[in-house]
Amino acid sequence: MDFFLDFVLVGAFVIGLTATMGVIANTVGTKIFGQTKFRKQSLQTQKGWNKVQKQRSNHH
Repeated sequence: MDFFLDFVLVGAFVIGLTATMGVIANTVGTKIFGQTKFRKQSLQTQKGWNKVQKQRSNHH
């Protein structure tokens, strides 16, 4: 039973640590390199595209 508890705790720790490191890396990268270059490229790529509207479903 101890093995199972240790396994679950270590697994949760590793998953949490990985998620936290991803958020930190994303924040630091955005602060250092900015996001404007990629945003401008995205807008340029989508120039002239038709807007897609979300349709309402009639499910009851």
